[in-house]
Parts: sequence; C-alpha cells; structure tokens
Amino acid sequence: MDAIRKCCAGLDVHQESITACILNSPLDRKPKPLIKNFGTTTRELFQLQDWLAEHKCTEVAMESTGVYWKSVWNILESSCQLTLANPAHIKNMPGRKTDIKDAQWIAQLHRCGLVQASMVPTQEIRDLRDRTRYRQKLVHMITSEKNRIHKLLQDANIKLTTFVSDLFGVSGRALLEKLMNGEMLDEEQVRSLVKTKLKKKVPQLLDALNGKVRLHHREMIRMHMNTIIFLEEQVTQLEKSIQELLKPYEEEVELLDTIPGINHDVAACIIAEIGTNMELFETEAHLASWAGICPGNNESAGVKKKSKSRKGNKHLKAMLCQSVWAIHRKKDCRITAFFHRVKRRQGEKKAAIATAHLYLRIIYHILSNKVEYSELGTHYLPNKKERTLEQLKKQIEKMGYAIQLEHVQTS
Repeated sequence: MDAIRKCCAGLDVHQESITACILNSPLDRKPKPLIKNFGTTTRELFQLQDWLAEHKCTEVAMESTGVYWKSVWNILESSCQLTLANPAHIKNMPGRKTDIKDAQWIAQLHRCGLVQASMVPTQEIRDLRDRTRYRQKLVHMITSEKNRIHKLLQDANIKLTTFVSDLFGVSGRALLEKLMNGEMLDEEQVRSLVKTKLKKKVPQLLDALNGKVRLHHREMIRMHMNTIIFLEEQVTQLEKSIQELLKPYEEEVELLDTIPGINHDVAACIIAEIGTNMELFETEAHLASWAGICPGNNESAGVKKKSKSRKGNKHLKAMLCQSVWAIHRKKDCRITAFFHRVKRRQGEKKAAIATAHLYLRIIYHILSNKVEYSELGTHYLPNKKERTLEQLKKQIEKMGYAIQLEHVQTS
C-alpha cells in the first residue's frame, strides 16, 4: 500500500482507555510505530492532545465505538484533523485482535488514505439532532401510556373506545376524569361533557360507561394520565427549543416543506439528521448509501442477485417512510405515482423503501441548489409502450445493429 501521509495517528477507543499509535516517517520508508496508552477523563485526553502536538501529528483517525468517541472528538477537534471511521470498514485481520494492533492497523490504513470518513455534523446540528430524537422518543412513550389505559378500560368492562374514536381528545379526557374520580354520571351530565357529534351518542356512552370499575383501575388510570400530562409538557418544551435551534435554517425548512408529504416537523428531523451542507456527500447516491435506503450490491459472474438495503440512519429512514405512508393515496403527485409503479411489481414494503430513496434524492438536490420542489405530475414517466420500445432498441443495439423506428398506422 502506498503511503500518502508522512505523519498520522490511529486511536483505538474504549470506555476507560485509549491506545494511540503514531506513524511518522518519509513516504518511501517504513515507519516505526510510537505506542502509548491514555485514560478517557478530560485531564487525560488533554495529555493525549499534548502528546500528539509534541510529535507534530495533526491527522488522526479513530473508529466510532458506541458513544465513547464523542469525548475524544470534543477535545481533539480544535487541534487535529479528525477522521471518524465505521468499525466495519476498518476491521483488522482475524487472529490479530489486540488494542495495540488495532491502533497500528487504523494508523496504517489512515497513512495510506484507506479510511473513509463518516459524516459528523456541526455542534449546532448535533444539538438539534439530540432534541428531535428525544421528542420522537417522548411521543412513543405517550403512545405506550395511552395503550396501557386502553387495556385497563377493557379490564374494567368500560367500552368507551367503541363509540369515541379519540379517547384522549377533549370529550374523552372529560369522561376519563369523571371515571377516575368514581362519579356516577346521568344522561345530562354526559351530554354536558361531550362535544360535537358525540352528543348524538349519549345513550350508547352511558351504556359503555357501565362497567366493573374498582379502586385499582381508577388509581392505575390516574397514574398513567399523570404520566401522559407530564410527557406532553416535556414535548411542548422540546418543541420550543427546537424552534430556537431551527432559526438559522428557516430557509431550508421552508424549501423542504414544499415537498408533498413533508411538514415542518419532518423537515426539522431531516435537517437534524443530515444537516444542510450537502458538500459532505459527493453525490445523491452517497447520501442514500449513508442513510441505508438504497439497494445493496450482490453481483457475481455478471449475475445480479437479490440483496437487502444496508444498515444506515434508522431515524432518517423511519421519518422518510412515515412521509411515504402519509402521501401514498394522494392523486396527481409524482411521488405517489412512483410508489404505485413499484408496488405493482414488488409490493408495498419495497415500494416504501424505494420511494424513501426518491425522497432523499429530491431532498439532496433541493438543499444543494436551494430551490423549491417542482411537481412533475403523474405522467412524467414514459408509458409502457414507449418503455418497451426503448428496451427493445437497446437490446438490438447491443447485438451490433443500428435501427431506425418508423411509425406505421394500422387499420
């Protein structure tokens, strides 16, 4: 392997220790490795920084081991040119697994330019990412608490969900509050609590509220409701802080909001996951590969075999698939037309991933060129007859023939 760096370092990062290896020599000579172990406290990380500066080493590579690399990154990013690598891409040979050999292997790969850097966004984007991911986690927790209340109501023979579509709307919460207090309701009281169309279902609601509610049920429902209220307050606070962090990216959020199926919240999550600087990705294909929503490669002897999409950013993938399912029934939309075209051949699940791939390619060009989404309509692709002609023409040309098509009218 040809060396391209005179001086570089490789770090094998763990929770309690770091093994560092520096390679420093002319490009045409084999370097003698300098090995040293460090702890992971802030004081010891500054010692690592001083050791690298002492040997005039500014190019450092390390693998993304869980979250342990973040503390090292925070200290060294001000003085070194850091490269974060995927552990699967720099795995050492079998039978050579020691901390010293791992650090030497990373340094050797980095010296030869064989370490592909992972995307590490700016501090502002990382802060935004933490908040958007936590908001999503809180929403899932709220849903779990609501499901537990549903189970308790069934256990207490309360059939409110049969007649109330949203148990946690204004009417549903009012009825639950009376139920938790152990109050007996008559028809007039129920009518005063419910809103809109539910007033027509008062007799059914009275029948649904007639169950076998024990003190145990009321106490458990109260606990779950208190948890839901607390989590909803946390979500509200998070959304305010997310809006503050999004102020520098208002233009990008508005541009992404022009894409069908993507609203303000989804746009915020997309920016939190991939940032706004598309120069970090060479092409749209690199972005799709990083996100893990492009087809995998499995080809041998010229035969392409079935392959699954690779692992990537699961948060971004989930958000894009959510947008696909939100829009897949919309008419007169290019994205919907693409979804149904793939669905006919490969089914809904593969169509969802393929459409998420299309979403990400659109997002890449919008953020790169700072332009709004342009709707092409459902007929932007050639029809089946035109596609068949194009495929047959390519097959004939591969056989070494040149043809010219001429339309002949048939009676």
